[in-house]
Formats: sequence, C-alpha cells, structure tokens
Amino acid sequence: MEDIRGKLTGRRCGMKKDKGDNRIIYQSLAMITQFGLNMIVPICAMSALGVWLDRKLDTSFLTILLFAAGAVAGGQNVYRMARRMCGGQDKDQRDSDENN
Repeated sequence: MEDIRGKLTGRRCGMKKDKGDNRIIYQSLAMITQFGLNMIVPICAMSALGVWLDRKLDTSFLTILLFAAGAVAGGQNVYRMARRMCGGQDKDQRDSDENN
C-alpha cells in the first residue's frame, strides 16, 4: 500500500524531501536574478541618459552609444560576479591585496 501511495505522490517509499534541496534551488534562483539585474540596470540607466541627452541636445545617436556602453558595463559586472562565484578574484581585489 505504501508503494502505491509513494507512486501517487511522486516519492519513493521511505524517502523524504531534503531541506538542502530547497536551499540550493533558492540560491540558484538568487544567482540568476543577480546576473539579470547586473546586466539590465546599467543598460536601462545608460539608455535613459542617452534618451534624455538626445532630447536636450537635439541629437539622435547618443542613445545608441550609451546603450552600447551600458551593455559593456553590464557584461563586465556579470563577468566579475561569475569570477567571484567560481573562486577567482577581481583585478581590483588582487591589486588591493598586493598593496597591503
């Protein structure tokens, strides 16, 4: 009877869900969210600045340039964060460690 109940609920007999599984899932979701925010915030900020400057200066190219600059800055943020998560250090951290 327990075997049938386990199949219906999707669990095997005698196996309980580990709390560590949920923790790993939440950490992964947080990391993905951080990657997204680290990429989108510089792009949106620089694009908004570009639109504002284009309107003020009556130009039409600053939005594109500042969008590209925001994309590069966002990519650099994501790269630095990924290196930190993989155990590598940023160049800024190495320089400060060498100076101390």
